Amino acid sequence: MLEKFTTIRGRAVPLRGEDIDTDRIIPARFMKVLTFEGLGKYLFYDERFDETGNPKPHPLNDPRYQGASILLVEAGFGSGSSREHAPQAIKRAGFRAIIGESFAEIFFGNATAIGLPCVTLAPEDLGVLFKAVEEKPDLEVEVDLVNKEVRFQGRTAPLFIPEETREALVEGLWDPIGELLQAGELLDEFDRRLPYPRRSE
Repeated sequence: MLEKFTTIRGRAVPLRGEDIDTDRIIPARFMKVLTFEGLGKYLFYDERFDETGNPKPHPLNDPRYQGASILLVEAGFGSGSSREHAPQAIKRAGFRAIIGESFAEIFFGNATAIGLPCVTLAPEDLGVLFKAVEEKPDLEVEVDLVNKEVRFQGRTAPLFIPEETREALVEGLWDPIGELLQAGELLDEFDRRLPYPRRSE
């Protein structure tokens, strides 16, 4: 059974900057892997580490945000090439949801397909959330996909996510391929009952 996403709670990391593309999220040289395992350690690698691997100032390196499970982003997040490694790196770094102003369409689809909800807020609500998290890094944020709202610091902000996508996440139907694999026995039974034409002798 696939995970059902109803309410996601956790601390958040504020990542400023518009039109952050997939090459920044996961540099191309780290995509030469057979599986997605371990991609999380390369998330924003070139922005987080120098040429010798020493940490640089970056929200993901800030000790105050360690263990956060929600990523805050601005407009146009995930633009550029359509590499599915980008949302995979984010999810494997421990993030369970992304809140932003807008997302590149292909990135959004790739994220949803692996159970990584991406929701948008109105710019004014997102601005308040960014400021709140920057001022109080241990602030808990709730993404409620059932009631379609984000809650923090006693505030409630309406979120937007396409209804079809929201229903798929809430009902645990976000991975069509996974559903087919889990329904293997039913598919085999259905296949046996199909009226295939008989080979002539």
